[in-house]
This record gives sequence, structure tokens and C-alpha cells, in this order.
Amino acid sequence: MNRVSATGIGKSYGPVKALDDISFDVAPGEIFGIIGPDGAGKTTLFRILTTLLTADAGRASVCGLDVVKEYRAIRCRVGYMPGRFSLYRDLSVEENLRFFASVFNTTVEANYHLVADIYRQLAPFSTRKAAQLSGGMKQKLALCCALIHKPEVLFLDEPTTGVDPVSRKEFWEMLMRLRADGLTILVSTPYMDEASLCDRIALIQSGRFLKIETPRRIVAAYPRKIFAVSSSRMHDLLRDLRAYAPVGTAFSFGAACHVTFAADDCPAALEAYLTARGHSSLRVEEIEPTVEDCFMLLSKTPDDGKRA
Repeated sequence: MNRVSATGIGKSYGPVKALDDISFDVAPGEIFGIIGPDGAGKTTLFRILTTLLTADAGRASVCGLDVVKEYRAIRCRVGYMPGRFSLYRDLSVEENLRFFASVFNTTVEANYHLVADIYRQLAPFSTRKAAQLSGGMKQKLALCCALIHKPEVLFLDEPTTGVDPVSRKEFWEMLMRLRADGLTILVSTPYMDEASLCDRIALIQSGRFLKIETPRRIVAAYPRKIFAVSSSRMHDLLRDLRAYAPVGTAFSFGAACHVTFAADDCPAALEAYLTARGHSSLRVEEIEPTVEDCFMLLSKTPDDGKRA
């Protein structure tokens, strides 16, 4: 039986359609990532699945239980870590953990083995108020509180947003260990690089799923050759690339622009075109596409990547 199932989920806030015909399943022991920008509908979907919101359309189940009819039973079987830190700031680390254990009629001692690896890092700060913790430590405390009642499914809503790279790496290492112990995890994130750490991902934009697949298969299905282009005048490069007729799409990606062409012979001619526009120190090299490249291609109309 799937741990999570959703069919035709829809939700609107007045004229704004937050979710539009969302359908997917999550298998036991899977890390399922929902990847998309802020405002795409990730939080609304998680709140519906954790019984905090009611959908306008469709149906969903968690652990085989209907999210509307059996919401009380679901709340005992899931752990939820919202995007915004929501623990009690005036309670200490230990007090927060004991409080959340008591809410689910259990104790820290009974389920300590579930959080032992994480809590060891918090132990030196056990008497510190939650408000005084660093971002990474707040994240670890929130995860402990979401796990302390031994959930079957863990929902993590943008858990690494605003956290330093080292803490992000440590957090994902913890998720891998939890998955190895059989926990089913749904995680949402705006960070495309985290997609490769999931078993499967759903790319979401404007309340709709663009594609559901493994990260490797999504990248393998990218239909075009893609090139990284850089020059001495990066501030003008994107505009000039989009003005070049043979360019199919052009997007800025950090220190380079990622470009596709309408024909295979276009990259050679591009250097001459850019040189004539005053660019020097040119580099045009074919690269492997990333999940972010695939997301940009799926989420844009053919003309969007040509807009200045």
C-alpha cells in the first residue's frame, strides 16, 4: 500500500488557484521531493496532506487513511516540520522535546533511539532556549520534535531554507539514515541541487505538477544539447544571447549562461557573433543538463527564454 496517495487535489484562495489537479503516490520508505519556487503550492499541499487544510477538490490518503474523514488518526501517524520555525521559543531544547512527546502520549525515553543521532548534537545546548539556537540547531530540534512520536510518514516543508551549506549537508545525511530505517519522507524545497538526493521528484510550478520521475530520468530526457557560455561582459551577455536568432533558450546560471540552439552548427557561429558585439574571453562548452535546466524548460513557453 502506498504511504501517500492524492488524486485531483485542488485548492484556491479567492481568485488564486494554489493547487490545480495534483495527483501522485508515494511508496513506503521513499524520499519523495517536491521541487519548485516560492509560491508554487508546496506548503498548501503539505497542509492538506497533514490535515491542517481541506482541499476544494480531489481526495487524498495518508497511511491508507482519508485526510478528511480520518484526520485524527493521521495526526498520530505523521510528523510535520513546517517551513517556519514553530517550536516554543521560550522553552529550552529539552523542554520542547518533552512537550511534543507528551502531546502524543509518549516519552522521550521511550523513543529516544529515533532521535539519538540528531539529539547528540543538541545535547550540549539542552538547557538553552530555542530562540537562542543557531539556524542549523533550530532545524535539528524541529526534526527531533517531528520524530519523537515515531511517525510513519515525515513531511518536511523547505527544511533547509536559510541554513548554511554545512548544515544542509548534515541534514540530508540524517534523512538518508531515516530512510534506511524505513521512514517515508516527503520533502519540499526550492533548491534544485537537493532534487538529486531524492528517490523521485515532482517539479511544481503555479500549483501544477510539470513532471514526476526520478532525477536521473528527468535529466536523461532533456531533449537538446546545452552549452555554458561566459564572457568578459556578463552583464550584457544574456541580452545579446537572447537577441541571437539561432538561440533556442538562454538563462542565467551563476557564472555562466545556459544556452540551447535551434541547429547543431550554431555554437561555432555564436563566438563570431558575440565577438562582433564586443565580448572577449569567450567560453562556449557543452555541458550535462541539470534538474534546474529541465525545470526551466518545462516551466517556460518557447518564447520565455528569449525574453530580455
